[in-house]
Amino acid sequence: MSIARFGLSRWALALSLSLALPAPVLAQGLAGAYLAGRQAAYQNDYSAAADYFTRALARDPSNPALLENATIAHVSAGRIDRALPIARKITADGPPSQVGQMVMVLDDIDRGDYAALLQRISEDRAIGPLVDGLIGAWAHLGMGDARAALAAFDDLGRTRGLGGFAAYHKALALASVGDLEGAEALFADAQNSNMQMTRRGVIAHLSILSQLGRQADAVAMLDALFGADLDPELRQIQALLQAGQAVPYTTARDAREGMAEVFYTVAGALLNEAADDFTLLYARMAQFLRPSHTDAVLMAANLLDNLERYDLAVTAFKSVPRDDPSYHAAEQGRAEALRKDGRIDAAAEVLGQLAETHGDIASVHSSLGDLMRQMKDWDRAADAYSRALARYDSADRTQWFVYYARAISYERMGDWPRAEADFRRALELNPEQPQVLNYLGYSLVEKHQKLDEALGMIERAVAARPDSGYIVDSLGWVLYKLGRYSEAVVHMERATELMPVDPVVNDHLGDVYWAVGRKREAQFQWRRALSFVDGSESADDVDPDRIRRKIEAGLDQVLAEEGAPPLKIANDN
Repeated sequence: MSIARFGLSRWALALSLSLALPAPVLAQGLAGAYLAGRQAAYQNDYSAAADYFTRALARDPSNPALLENATIAHVSAGRIDRALPIARKITADGPPSQVGQMVMVLDDIDRGDYAALLQRISEDRAIGPLVDGLIGAWAHLGMGDARAALAAFDDLGRTRGLGGFAAYHKALALASVGDLEGAEALFADAQNSNMQMTRRGVIAHLSILSQLGRQADAVAMLDALFGADLDPELRQIQALLQAGQAVPYTTARDAREGMAEVFYTVAGALLNEAADDFTLLYARMAQFLRPSHTDAVLMAANLLDNLERYDLAVTAFKSVPRDDPSYHAAEQGRAEALRKDGRIDAAAEVLGQLAETHGDIASVHSSLGDLMRQMKDWDRAADAYSRALARYDSADRTQWFVYYARAISYERMGDWPRAEADFRRALELNPEQPQVLNYLGYSLVEKHQKLDEALGMIERAVAARPDSGYIVDSLGWVLYKLGRYSEAVVHMERATELMPVDPVVNDHLGDVYWAVGRKREAQFQWRRALSFVDGSESADDVDPDRIRRKIEAGLDQVLAEEGAPPLKIANDN
């Protein structure tokens, strides 16, 4: 779904380094703060950008570029209160600014001045057709005019492409005023089925069903959509439903919460459709209107993580209180942001504590296993994955990765029997998973076991992922091990095209070249492999001394010294 379908436009953020420095900025000696702010914004360092642009505004308070950039930076950093006076200045000075208008809309909502908000919408000084239509309907409800609110939702629903959004918010509005039957009818309408396919929409529908005394229907829906692997919030809902109790309706209980839901809904629709920094603005606005909106907080935190603003992401994740049902998800996100920021020990501490407080959640242990695997602590990784698997009530397809990751840990520990068993268990759950097929096939090749089966696995993996350098390398390598050297050359050369600086791939190509008699090219590839060892993630999988010996004496001599079988006669000779 494109942004145009929401009636939204991407404004010129004025953050690109290609922008010319405004003459007034140069004239007033503001180049330092302006350029520093622009560079910070280019790097998505919103806090620093906001501070620099605000500092520049103190010298030139009417500069349109500075006003726009400062507002965007403050909103992105979650400082709506500090963006407001700047947005007022933008509005007073003109020309129109979309981000300025967005902040002024938030101010009207924050003050509960719904009449002013409706006036702003009528004068086209708000945000855009979708958002204006939804918040306008909620504003009517906030003023006590339910009939006008419902009419506004219906009017918006007649706009092509916006019917699902209108129906969803109309259902929430009906539930907020106690018309549960009307809300449930909208959720149940097959034409509006897309509106309940988000997790948050399902929870709203479940609570409405339970409030109507239809706990059995709610349980059936919960089972059908989520299965047995439930997170803490869904388990709480399940327990209430199974006990015959009603689930409180909390999705949007009044106009302000409804408007927060509007910004969150639009942010959710923009995910993967618009730039993350653009989507972040809507998530931040939902969070401002309803600070307890955990889903909005987590969305903002994940967007900041995507934007590599790990410091802001960590702060956002950490703001979720311990008693929140999504606390475990927030802590797992915080640990991941810390890991990406290079703070591995801090990430391990977060996950270790979470395993103590939320040890009944399988994903907590699998996250700890992933971190331990990155730290190459294979024993602790395997142990964490085992704890994760022990917490599943039944096996299903989604568990393939845990078996796969534990298999890697076992393989690195040197426990091949248990590793192979886990690889094969992962394939039982997900038979054509290319990562598993490749890893198991490659491992069998390295161990000179079941080479024909290994070849079949890797060929299936290549068919699924033809542009994966690792997998194409595996195919070339198994052909080499089978003595099919000429066939191996094509795939190994393709692998080096896909991964030109990987030491393992270049080393393998050298061996294949040697096997077909292209010895000078083989030595060239081995030298390339050596040059890529330092700093490579694959460095642990190559032996630099062995490569040097191959350069010095040739592959035949190295194999003889190792007591390995000699190369077969090349199949093209």
